[in-house]
Amino acid sequence: MKKTLLTFSLVLAAFTMSAASQAKYIFYFIGDGMGTTHVNGTETYLAALEGRIGTSPLCFASFPYSAYITTYSARNGVTDSAAAGTALATGQKTFNGALGVDVDTTAIQSLATWARRAGAAVGVGTTVTVDHATPGAFYAHVPYRKMDKEIDQQLRESCLDFIAGADVEHPSKEAYQLMEGAGFTIIRDVAQYKKVRQQARRLMLLQTEDGARRSPGSLPYAIDRKTGDLTLANICRAAIDYLGSFERKKKEERRKGFFLMLEGGKIDYAGHANDAATCFRETIDMDEAIKVAYEFYLKHPDETLIVVTADHETGGMVLGRGHYSQHSQYLQYQRMSAEEYSRHIGRLRQRLGDQFTWDNVKADLQENWGFGREVPITEKQEQRLRKAYDDIMAGIAQESRNLYAVEGALASTAKWVMAEQAEISWASGSHSNSYVPCFAVGVGAERFHGRMDNTDIPKTIAKIAGYND
Repeated sequence: MKKTLLTFSLVLAAFTMSAASQAKYIFYFIGDGMGTTHVNGTETYLAALEGRIGTSPLCFASFPYSAYITTYSARNGVTDSAAAGTALATGQKTFNGALGVDVDTTAIQSLATWARRAGAAVGVGTTVTVDHATPGAFYAHVPYRKMDKEIDQQLRESCLDFIAGADVEHPSKEAYQLMEGAGFTIIRDVAQYKKVRQQARRLMLLQTEDGARRSPGSLPYAIDRKTGDLTLANICRAAIDYLGSFERKKKEERRKGFFLMLEGGKIDYAGHANDAATCFRETIDMDEAIKVAYEFYLKHPDETLIVVTADHETGGMVLGRGHYSQHSQYLQYQRMSAEEYSRHIGRLRQRLGDQFTWDNVKADLQENWGFGREVPITEKQEQRLRKAYDDIMAGIAQESRNLYAVEGALASTAKWVMAEQAEISWASGSHSNSYVPCFAVGVGAERFHGRMDNTDIPKTIAKIAGYND
């Protein structure tokens, strides 16, 4: 019933033309690393969970307008997140590694600044650190994305009213004091939000201390989430309420509408790890946040624009391994990310001691990956898993490293066995120059169509919102 209502409302949106000349409320979602195949793969996975071949539409992929986006940077055919973030934030290309500056390292302004100058409240949220590349592109101006102290200083001096994410890159008592000195009220629990929202001049929402211990530097993957963990949907709800409150403040603090950028940052992490189950669930998780924005749009259809895109594709994902078949349904039996399974195996070995036998590990693989039960595996695949276990016991197991994580040999082997059985391939552990998608609904959404460059998106948003008038 819910899917029917959602489909019906999206169809209505496709035929509803706004009488307003400008969008008052802007939602800008960026799925870091989310290529077209990530979206298609997620929808294929959702259909497989329903027991059928085909696709089950995500909310954002059902928006009435869409485009293909080119992502190359100023000096490279394959962009990094800093250059891509800069293009999506400012409408100008720069070199890989640069953030908020042009090719001559001159500072360039972003949609966030344009929005504030036009009188809007401004917010940025992410599932990674608030000073990571994509959020940083909306307020920072540095020639190298790892200049964390400078980026944090520029965050404090920025026009942002609201910032949310896992934490700062280098958390410390001093870092928090500096943020508070710049007017930010820092909270680590969504439950605290209602207590501080009236008094907070600027708001910084970070994940819980428990979440930070389990996943420092980012929110836990959706597949690894525990009750109470901060989510992108939580961030979206808080941002809508907080940024919307500026319309009701006293005259000198009042804002006209808002601009909100939210990043699904760990789609990229899972792509670098070539972890399909984790990647698809991160995409679904971002869709849950987009549904929150879409609910807002349904209440304000003549004043709202939602744009969803990506900075680049990560991993070179391919749905197929040459057998003309797909078994995405097997991915549901992966209970945790490969990264978390590495930690799980370490804890299991410590707990079991001398009982850390192959039989017990095999049973654990069955429980957490479905191997030999819901997920069939070949004799050779089982031999590879057994060898990874034997190497651990012999002290010769080789760790597998990607950009954001280290995986133990058993977790890495299990991940590849799952990919083989699900019939999913990966070209690399890095970025590609593939097109990324763009989807839009609301005021001016019809301007997002055909083939566009990433620099076209912020320029188009600015025109629709009247930021450059």
